[in-house]
Amino acid sequence: MSEPALAFRHVSVRYEPGAAAILSGVSFSIAAGERIALLGLNGSGKTTLLKSAVGLVPHEGEIRVGDTVLARQTLPKIRERIGFLFNVPEDQILFPRVIDDVAFALVRQGRSRDEVSARATEVLNSLGIGHLAESPVHHLSHGQKQRVALAGALVAAPRLLLLDEPSAGLDPPGKNVLAHLLARLDAAMLIATHDIAFATRLCTRFIMLEGGRVAFDGTDTAEVLRRWE
Repeated sequence: MSEPALAFRHVSVRYEPGAAAILSGVSFSIAAGERIALLGLNGSGKTTLLKSAVGLVPHEGEIRVGDTVLARQTLPKIRERIGFLFNVPEDQILFPRVIDDVAFALVRQGRSRDEVSARATEVLNSLGIGHLAESPVHHLSHGQKQRVALAGALVAAPRLLLLDEPSAGLDPPGKNVLAHLLARLDAAMLIATHDIAFATRLCTRFIMLEGGRVAFDGTDTAEVLRRWE
């Protein structure tokens, strides 16, 4: 049996020693290629959970990506395996020009200039923003910045995607394009979202957080909708 793409075992998060836990005893695993929606009200711990998986917040318990346990010495290796989308795109866009920002992960891997350009252009086109490749980032709308940030997360074809509110700021046609694109990928995905229609369209399993704990983990869409009402 292959290793899970991502596994949490009794994970708790406190931003300061002695503070109240933002996550408390969270356990779950994601199989390779599985698409899971991470649901919950504001403050339930969704963003904290995603950040903990890439070492952006301290945690207790065990987080494993593939066969590697998250620790200070393994953090660079872990982050190379994950495509991460922040819920605020400005938090991850580093370069003033769109194409340079999207290409950064490939440049860091030492890919050739032609390969970098071709792959970055391909991903931008797939998200419907190829025409923005040479644009200054500060000229873009929020929705366009969101898609640029997503392109940067996808460009290196990671086996695990952690996406925080990927459909936020997108109009219905944009959501359709995004759902079709993500559905075609064979990467495992954990998608934190308030967009229940987007979640039920794309995902086959749902994890719901309440007060930093897992309140539901299953595939019953009707039960998810009942709990969401």
